[in-house]
Amino acid sequence: MSSKFTELAIDCADPDRLARFWCSVLDYEVLDRDDEIVTIGSPAAPEGRNAPGPVPPTLTFARVPEGKAGKNGLHMDVNATDREQDEEVRRLLELGASHVDVGQTGEESWVCLADPEGNEFCVLATRCP
Repeated sequence: MSSKFTELAIDCADPDRLARFWCSVLDYEVLDRDDEIVTIGSPAAPEGRNAPGPVPPTLTFARVPEGKAGKNGLHMDVNATDREQDEEVRRLLELGASHVDVGQTGEESWVCLADPEGNEFCVLATRCP
């Protein structure tokens, strides 16, 4: 018996803002919303955690009073589906991402970015259609 990865919870100051950003990044949609929490997920897997086998995880953004402190201990990696890495990085920067230095050497095949609240994520070089 094993567990299934179904959800990633992200503490933040503005759940609506981050939900909009990540919906645009991942082509997700809002599944649930209240004053303090917004949950987004894949429209291609509306049954979510109740489906057998692996599913695209939902992201839940929960409002918390304290801000981000230091480098993330956990971060997401994303792969472009229909464009090259540099084009995807430009698109994400236009959505509100920013470049972030987490100690890269310049030789990496990935690009480190941060979402609008400073949470680091990487754009990998491989396209995953």
